[in-house]
Amino acid sequence: MRAINFGGVDISDGGDPFVIAELGHNHQGSLETCLQMIRAAAYSGATAVKLQKRNNRELFTVEAFDAPYNSENAYGPTYGTHREALEFGQTEYRACIEEANRNNILFFATAFDFSSADFLAGLEVPGFKMASGDLKSLPLLKYVAKFGKPMIISTGGANIEDVDAAIKTIQAEGAPLAVLQCTAAYPPRYEELNLNVITTFRNRYPDVVVGYSGHDSGIAMSLAAYVLGARVIEKHFTLNRAMKGTDHAFSLEPDGMRKLVRDLSRARIALGDGVKATYQCEKEPLKKMGKKIVASRDIEAGAVIIEADLAYKSPGDGLSPALSESILGKKATRKISSGESLKIEDAS
Repeated sequence: MRAINFGGVDISDGGDPFVIAELGHNHQGSLETCLQMIRAAAYSGATAVKLQKRNNRELFTVEAFDAPYNSENAYGPTYGTHREALEFGQTEYRACIEEANRNNILFFATAFDFSSADFLAGLEVPGFKMASGDLKSLPLLKYVAKFGKPMIISTGGANIEDVDAAIKTIQAEGAPLAVLQCTAAYPPRYEELNLNVITTFRNRYPDVVVGYSGHDSGIAMSLAAYVLGARVIEKHFTLNRAMKGTDHAFSLEPDGMRKLVRDLSRARIALGDGVKATYQCEKEPLKKMGKKIVASRDIEAGAVIIEADLAYKSPGDGLSPALSESILGKKATRKISSGESLKIEDAS
């Protein structure tokens, strides 16, 4: 069955989408900003908020950690000090979890390394996110899967064999799983989104929840992804797209997140059950716009009714034109005046 339970929320084809507000490091290393973002995401209707957890000394080589970082978005003179300035520890994470609980929104994070996975497991997060860059990190995927909690994995930059291997590794440990179509560019061009991979995933992995992690701007592509079958929707989130940092420009602000959640909810309802039917709300408009059969001229009793005797005019409050063959070629049972509506019993 294509369903998982993430923190008490069921994710399945028949339910509402699981909407993740990816905070990442858009909090700029400020706990107060992060708490404000959690409140804003909850108010916007997101299902969950997510951070990114790294043990930077474990994650990066010495050369990468000590490399000069001259970006206008830098929070330190080297890449390592930049990363450290944005990283939260135990105190901050517990504060975030408490704030999420107060605002009835799930809280979890991406684990980028073994120590970070242990850190998050110790906080009893409801599940784990794994980044596109770790899709081939099979030892890490296996390690995280052993916690037995749901895992959501992004697939940016991967081919289908990479995805196969990651799914096989995780499922071998029994962890519930959702796999997200993703393009690892920030932001990608629309022709690089390849949303039809969602259909490929659904056909190839019938027991896996499928979703979409979008780095594109706006909300339209997430809505299209949902219609294609994505039931986890992840979007980067910010309080202000003009803030310092590379992710803010393509992130959703609170109003954008609110509109995304609104439109996804409407889409779920609007998709319906696939059975073509007439709704009560259509009857009056169709009566006004539809047509009925009327006599185009006087028809004498006993005369054979021919096509020239009939006209089709609005409103559609009489015999439907679809039933014209039931009258043509038969004799009029009474005299019918020009412009008069016909009934099925007027011919026999």
